[in-house]
Formats: sequence, C-alpha cells, structure tokens
Amino acid sequence: MTYQLTIQRPVEIDGIGLHTAVRSHMRLVPAPADAGIVFRRVDLDNFEVEAHVKNVARVSYATSLMKQSVLISTTEHLLAALYCCGIDNVYVDIDALELPILDGSSKPFIDILAEAGTRRLRRQRRYIRVVKPLEFVDGDRRIGIYPSDDFRIHCFVDYHHPAAGPQEVELTVNRESFSSELAPARTFTFVKELVALQKMGLIRGGSLGNAIVMDDSTILNGPLRFADEFGRHKALDLIGDLALIGRPLQARIVAHKAGHALHTQLVTRLLADRSLWIETTEERAPASAAELNSTSVSAASHIEAD
Repeated sequence: MTYQLTIQRPVEIDGIGLHTAVRSHMRLVPAPADAGIVFRRVDLDNFEVEAHVKNVARVSYATSLMKQSVLISTTEHLLAALYCCGIDNVYVDIDALELPILDGSSKPFIDILAEAGTRRLRRQRRYIRVVKPLEFVDGDRRIGIYPSDDFRIHCFVDYHHPAAGPQEVELTVNRESFSSELAPARTFTFVKELVALQKMGLIRGGSLGNAIVMDDSTILNGPLRFADEFGRHKALDLIGDLALIGRPLQARIVAHKAGHALHTQLVTRLLADRSLWIETTEERAPASAAELNSTSVSAASHIEAD
C-alpha cells in the first residue's frame, strides 16, 4: 500500500523563460491530498491551472497549459521531475507565463525537490494501470502504450546529424534512475532553425548556457553530458507530458521519433477510452501464486496528517 506525497517544505527558484526571455520566480508549496499538481499565477490573483491534459494549449517546441486564457508555458521539465519523485500534490506558484529554463534540463528541479523533502498524506495513491495496448502512427513517427507491472519507457530519435545520429533509450523509471540517467540531459536546437524559431516568437531566451546548440556538423557548446544526451532529453520530455495524465502510470511506453504533439495525443486517447486501463491503489499488478509462495514481505509505514 502506498500513500500520496507532497513536499515537506516550500522551495523556490528563478530564471528566464526559454521562449519568452521573461524572468520568473517559481515557488513550490505543499498541497493537500487529491489536490494534484496545480500551477498558480501569483501575478494574476493566484489563478489556478491544473496540470492535466484537458488544459493543454500548445505543444509546439514546449508543452503549454491554458485555462480561461491564462497561460503556463514550458512545463515539461518540472512535471517530469515531480512525476519521477513521486510528488502527487503540490502548488507551483509562478509570477510569469513561462517556467524558468535554468540549464535546459530537469536537474535543477531534482535538486530543489531534494531540498524540499517529502511528506506522506492520509490518502492512498491511485495508479493508472494499462490493461490493453494503444498505438498510432503519424508518418514516420509512432507511439504506443502497453501493459506493464511498472513504469517503463523506450524512446528512439534520429536527427541525421554527425553528432546526433540514431539514439535509443530504454529504462524502468523511478526517482533514482530518472535523477541519474535522464534529469541532467539538456534540451537542444540547431543553428539553422534559430532564425525561423525566433520569427515565430520562440527561444528568445535561448543561449549556450541553457541548450545544446549544433551547426551542420558539430556541437558548438560541448562536451555532452551523455553520448546519447539527445535521446535522453526526449525521454525526459515524454515523461513530463505523460505526467498530464494526473496519476502515476503502470505501463510501458514506446516512442519512435515522437514529440510533444504525439505524447499529448497519446494521453488524451488513453484517458478517453476506459477499456484500456483501470484505476488501482496497488503499486504493482497482483503477484502470481508462485511469487506469493516464494516471497513474503511485511512493512509498517508512518503516515503524517494532511
């Protein structure tokens, strides 16, 4: 039996937005059971925007949420960190429309979450357990979700670049594996795309300090943190978008050249078809008789008040 978590104490961080170049101050605040992850625009009388796929507004180069014309942009790096740290409930107070990009990865968010600590609440955690597969294709891009006892991802990318060829990442995701294997992986862009993106009003806050930048043949601001950092970052983005389900997943997700648009389509289609999943408070699928006979585990947990 597992219980919902919030953070133990408030923590804060600030920086500029990748796309807007606007400086924002963000503060994470403990929230009660069943609150979920809720963004609060403190510059707009604490207007609340829930981190749920129903509020997805745009998925062009970042995942943005909107409710009643109030926007929260570039949410995926924080959502991935919260999801993998098992934080079910938290208020994200922010004084601008875009979250800070920091170094382009989720590592700064993992660091402040370690500082925040966790607190158990008197409410059981509810999981979405996938029981039937769902998959679809868009040209050479495809994505699928399949039954699994735990949360596992497989991500493939290929940018046809000398420094960013085919890369494949697969792992079972938890706080430890995410923190060491995915969180430090940074976002990236190509010099040849910069002018077009800026004309679209994007990456105004981009720099060599918050993204990997490549020209036609090389990386301009190496070295990489991982040889396959591009694939790892795409896996990070995938997790951040899957967090918009609003419940931890028991499933295996396979993404082939997918991006934010396919990620959020998967979440929307999954939630719309109740035959594909069940909601459960069991951390894993029920063990087989053989497993029950071979393993006996007992545990006691101290549960704090909401």
